[in-house]
Amino acid sequence: QVQLVESGGGLVQAGGSLRLSCAASGSIFSINAMGWYRQAPGKQRELVATISSGGSTNYADSVKGRFTISRDNAKNTVYLQMNSLKPEDTAVYYCNRVLITRTTIPLGSWGQGTQVTVSS
Repeated sequence: QVQLVESGGGLVQAGGSLRLSCAASGSIFSINAMGWYRQAPGKQRELVATISSGGSTNYADSVKGRFTISRDNAKNTVYLQMNSLKPEDTAVYYCNRVLITRTTIPLGSWGQGTQVTVSS
């Protein structure tokens, strides 16, 4: 089974930047589509961005133009570069393998995630 560990979260002021990392092990990383999710207090977990095995990307409307998902297959790592952060970006961020069809569904179990807090 694939094991994922998120890191890179922290406290940042509005307008600042953070880079999240998702380190994967236990499977063949390069064939997996990957996604970043987030869950804010009192809200459902939502999909933020995906990247396919071929490198194509998609983003939630709320983060388009501000966030960039990327992957380094040699390092078995997926990244989420977050710029121009807003208080509404505050959430616990999770990564997961995803299945992309007409919808996107997570395939693995959820880890601890990494906390992102954006102050106003």
